[in-house]
Amino acid sequence: MGLKDFVQGRRDSADMGQGVWRRAHDRFRRGLDRFHQILERFNDDEVLDVLVPSANRLADLLPEVRAIATSAQRSAPSETMDIPASPEGYYSDLHRELSKAGNALAQCAEALAMMRCDGARAKGAAAAESVERRVVMVEERVAEAARILRAAQSGAHNSDGHTAA
Repeated sequence: MGLKDFVQGRRDSADMGQGVWRRAHDRFRRGLDRFHQILERFNDDEVLDVLVPSANRLADLLPEVRAIATSAQRSAPSETMDIPASPEGYYSDLHRELSKAGNALAQCAEALAMMRCDGARAKGAAAAESVERRVVMVEERVAEAARILRAAQSGAHNSDGHTAA
């Protein structure tokens, strides 16, 4: 671990604590790193032309996930693996969506690895459809997490038990 990693780790601990919010963020970051590691091994320009914009969209989500985790830590501090309680279950819902975003990102990396393993059989844009579907799922999960956080901070809830948009 270099000095830069040490300083970033201290900043992450100060902003997100050591509990569920930090772990959700770190899982997302690890999935993103893995996705990019696999992508770097591709040497087919046609496939890269399709996948690089998706990779960039995923990378653009990391600051948003960090902002969500930081804001959640300020609203509902967590230093353990216990999800902070909330009367309406906002923080459980928020943690669930962040976890699903991390899982969906791991599935993106897995789909990319499978695409790479298929090699000659999987060519061009059609081969990237599976990856793209998962990228969209990650984007949807992060957007839902942001929406839940806004609802938690405003305290808005519909009568049917779902958070208000």
